[in-house]
Formats: sequence, C-alpha cells, structure tokens
Amino acid sequence: MGSTLGVAVVGFGWMGRVHTQAYARVPHHFPGLAVRPELIAVADEVPGRAEEAAEQYGFATAARDWREVAADPRVQAVSVAAPNFLHREIGVAMAEAGKHLWIEKPVGLTAQDARAVADAVTKAGVQGTVGFNYRNAPAVAAARELVAAGEIGTVTHVRIRLFSDYAAHPEGALTWRYERERGGSGVLGDLASHGVDLARFLLGEIASLTADTAVFVPERARPTGATAGHTRSTGGELGPVENEDYVSCLLRFASGARGVLEACRVSVGEQNNYGFEIHGTRGAVSWDFRRMGELGVSRGTSYQDQPVSTLYVGPGHGEYSAFQPGAANSMGYDDLKVIEAYNFLRSVAEGTPYGATLDDAVHSAAALDAMARSAEQGSWVSPAGG
Repeated sequence: MGSTLGVAVVGFGWMGRVHTQAYARVPHHFPGLAVRPELIAVADEVPGRAEEAAEQYGFATAARDWREVAADPRVQAVSVAAPNFLHREIGVAMAEAGKHLWIEKPVGLTAQDARAVADAVTKAGVQGTVGFNYRNAPAVAAARELVAAGEIGTVTHVRIRLFSDYAAHPEGALTWRYERERGGSGVLGDLASHGVDLARFLLGEIASLTADTAVFVPERARPTGATAGHTRSTGGELGPVENEDYVSCLLRFASGARGVLEACRVSVGEQNNYGFEIHGTRGAVSWDFRRMGELGVSRGTSYQDQPVSTLYVGPGHGEYSAFQPGAANSMGYDDLKVIEAYNFLRSVAEGTPYGATLDDAVHSAAALDAMARSAEQGSWVSPAGG
C-alpha cells in the first residue's frame, strides 16, 4: 500500500476541486505509487466554502485562514489554488514550513514572485510542482518524442494558440482576475503561460521575443458578493479592466527556430481552442486540445504535397496506459491533473523532480514579463529566465 502523505488544499474554487479530485483518483490510476495522499485540511476565505469541501470530500479539517494549514504538523504537502496575488506569500510560507508544494501557474504576479517561491522551495529542500497541465497530454508527449527524434527534420517554425471565450461576455464580473494589483497580467498569466511552457517543453529555450497586447472589453461591473470561476454581474459599479485580453507574440528560439504565440480570453465562438502546429524541414506535427488523443503527423521524403495522417495516441505515449487500455479511447482535462498529481507525489516519494517544476514557472514568468515589456516598448526583448 505504501505510506500515507498528509495533503491540504488552499483555495477551493474550481481548481481546488480539481486538485482534490486528482488526489482521490491518483491511487487508482497509479497503484504502484509509493505514497498515498490523505486529505487533511482545506482552507478558503469565503465563509462556508471550506466546510462544504470538507463534508463533500472528507478533509479532516476546514479553515478560513491558510496559515492554519502552514502550522498543521499533519500536513506534509499543499496544493495552492488561491488567487494569483496570494501565490507568493502562501508558496513561500508553505515551503518555509517544510511543506511540499503543488502550486498553480503563473506562481504570482511577476517573475520575481516565481523566483521567490522557487528559492524558498530550494532552500527548504522540498519538492515543487507547477500546474502546467497541457504538457501532460499523452499526445503532447508523443509530439515531443517525434520532434526530438528528428522525425520532421529540423524544426523551422511553430504556431501556438490559446483562444477562449470565458471572458467574452460583457457582463462578466470585474473580479480580481482583471485587476493589475491582484491579478497581475491578464491573458498572459492565464493562457499565454501555458503557451510558453508548451513552447519550451517542445522546442527548447526562447532567446528573444516581441509582443503586442490589447484590451477589448475595457469596463466590467464589480461583483456584489463572493465569486468563483467566471461569474456574471449586472447592476454593479463599472470599473476598468486593467490587464490585457489579448496577446500576440513572435518568438526566436535558441535553436534558430521561429514561432508565433497568440492567446485571447474574449474570443467569441472559441471554447478552449488550444493547440500547436510544428513545422520542420521534412514534416510537421499538430495538436488540438479539443481532440486531445490525436496528432496530425506529416513525415517522409515527399516535401511537396506530402500527406498528413492522424496518429491516435495509445499505450506507450506518456501516461496514457494508466487511463485507457487501447488507442483512440478518450481522455479528459481532469486526467491531465491526475498525471500532475502523480508527478508531484512521485517527486515527494523519490526526492527527485518529475513533471513541471518551479524552474519551469520562473522561465515562463520571465517570458511573460518580457512580453509585457515588449508590448510597452515596441521592441524585441530577451527573457531573463535563468
């Protein structure tokens, strides 16, 4: 059975629930894991939310203040799914308390915040995992292997897109997500952070970039009560949207490859349209999150008029076999978070990092900061992600 590991979740909106459900499922999909998570504590500042979570999911303790979790000796590992402006304070405090850390991206508001959490994790000698879940898709793992093996030749260029409509409605409430002080960047931290991680995971380091940003819904109504997710609000006082709805970015990789990254949170008609197309000197590979188990692959020696085939991922690609027995059986978003939980718990059990780390978060945040500087200056800049 293995030993138990006391875990806690701080912040119980939608993502907190996803983390909790991943903890519950991970022993079923990865029975060989050396540790078993035990739900010890949940914390959320919204009155009644932590108590409801404890009753529904079986946490032993519910709290309003995350500091109670940091002080609880039963808790050995913590998921941080609180709003962005709390990530640095909570992440550093949990690491200093000796807790292993599974924290959602973008790990604070700036690269400086991400570095502070990363430094605290390193100093404390604990493990740190970051919520870059899209790299966990077995098809993405397969694409990475194809590229690394030279199946499409030398990579020449890539296009990465992350389009969503979650903020497209003009009645979307002016929550912390749209405020610079509490939300930091807008679509940069929310979606483009995933795009940067995919770019680095698939193609390596980004040498320089130039970006443009825009706000397309400039005002929203302030919410009159507690919010979760992307709540609508009418009748409240209007306030300004302080961070970007849209970003487009040109990338130059250290390898010499070129790239385009585009993300938008107000794209009417687009629901989770996330994916990439990678082109090389002898072929191409493409992926669409909405068809998560498929890869478009073109390879061979024809060059011109070379056909594209569909590869259905299956056992042998990433962690697919932990969920399905044969190719073309569907997986879902929550499965990617189960893989993330597995990597986190395996890191704790073995003392070796698996999956996305705080170092990846620092590099992603540095690229996002560079995008913001570039958009302001109108120039090419180099991320300082080291």
